[in-house]
Amino acid sequence: MYRAIAANKRNTVFIIVLFVVIIGLLGLVADYLYGGGFSIFIGTIVGATIYTVVQYFAAGSQALSLGGARPITKAENPRLYRIVENLAITEGLPMPRVYIIDDPAPNAFATGRDPKHASVAATTGLLEIMNDRELAGVMAHEIGHVKNYDIRVATIVFGLVVAVGFIADVLLRMAFWGGRGNNNGNPIMLVLGLVAMIIAPLVAAVVQAAVSRQREYLADATGALTTRDPEALASALQKLGDYAQPMRRQNSTMAHLYISDPMKPGVVDRMFQTHPPIAERVKRILENANRF
Repeated sequence: MYRAIAANKRNTVFIIVLFVVIIGLLGLVADYLYGGGFSIFIGTIVGATIYTVVQYFAAGSQALSLGGARPITKAENPRLYRIVENLAITEGLPMPRVYIIDDPAPNAFATGRDPKHASVAATTGLLEIMNDRELAGVMAHEIGHVKNYDIRVATIVFGLVVAVGFIADVLLRMAFWGGRGNNNGNPIMLVLGLVAMIIAPLVAAVVQAAVSRQREYLADATGALTTRDPEALASALQKLGDYAQPMRRQNSTMAHLYISDPMKPGVVDRMFQTHPPIAERVKRILENANRF
């Protein structure tokens, strides 16, 4: 468990460096095509560095906003609040902020840069179909993400995937509007922009899938260990599979944050799934029930 937490911290640094390198290479390509020396490269690196720092602190709030989450107090929803509070006490963690998403699709996610700045959110659909044991299992899974520092990795990935989409948009605009001098309408830039527009969501899906699947297995194990009730988490996951439906507010950049895939199934979703199959997760939990 502790090795997994340390690995998540290392992965955060690796992901940040990787994306800064990729963005820098894009700047070099733009400099080469437009003959700008290294001005675009330097500007891109500086911009990417500033963006990364801002996203480190702001991506959690951004994810909550995109998900349509609203904060609650204990008085507003004592059931959910007390379950999260008890789990935080059990794990010796600071109390995370608790949010509700008005959506009939059963789902939940955690976000933030560390346990001191964590938030957990659950949909109204989740609260409706889960009994107290099952709801505790789901929220223990989310608290597991907090404890394991998964939220830091997931939040950084979320922010950088947004950056990929932004870069694709900039390249597309450059493709159609051209650059300086005689490069206006440059067919190379047009092709580059169109390719970037197509590749960007695929890159996002690959990154999400790479960091998400093992995180879900680890959070399942952590949640079952926290509650000492693996059957309840297994039952909750089974319900998530049985009642699965796409979220009203879908955003592919934050799909990996949720306990269950919030997107409408499609070709890309099947190719680059951010979540392990529900059946496999249930099987793993029940096979290891005695260990919890």
